[in-house]
Amino acid sequence: MTIEKLSLSCEAILFAAGEPVEAVRIAEALGEKTGDVLNALKKLADDLENTGRAVKLVKLGEKYQLCTKSEFAGHIRAVLDLKKNIPLSNAAFEVLAVVAYNQPVTKSYIEQVRGVDCTGVVSSLCQKGLIEERGRLDLPGKPLLYGTTPNFLRCFCLTSLADLPELPAKDEALLPDGEIDNELGVQVRSFFEEEINENSV
Repeated sequence: MTIEKLSLSCEAILFAAGEPVEAVRIAEALGEKTGDVLNALKKLADDLENTGRAVKLVKLGEKYQLCTKSEFAGHIRAVLDLKKNIPLSNAAFEVLAVVAYNQPVTKSYIEQVRGVDCTGVVSSLCQKGLIEERGRLDLPGKPLLYGTTPNFLRCFCLTSLADLPELPAKDEALLPDGEIDNELGVQVRSFFEEEINENSV
């Protein structure tokens, strides 16, 4: 299959999927090499950008997804009667930061870092699709492990977790009692608020 046809096939698959799809999965389904699919995806991304299309190709870890560009969000919301998501609370940003930088983690670990019960916040972030269950820890009680999702990367305009800002050294990041330093919390929250694409659909 030529790279042109492979690129069009990738576009059709991602459009129909409506959710992130791994390049390896596309390659296996089409009987092509993963490297060739990656080249086709790069061509698709370039073609969408160079022709001024309303959609773009985004990379979310090892997955790819077609998304509308932020400048068209208002029109889409008006037609589909969509409402903006409610902004995350301070507690949600803190829990999200703990999970993002330390995943996979248990709820008890999150609560140990924050010093308060996080049951409601963790549940809310799971419902929003920003974190998800990642199996269970091999300890008594088999506590659930949590990690971020591809939707987390998409919402905060990240290609991978490597794009997260570096944190201060551990001894600078934590207070003597183990709580998150307020300055660190402000730094992480500021990054998330700047990077989140509030207009994406």
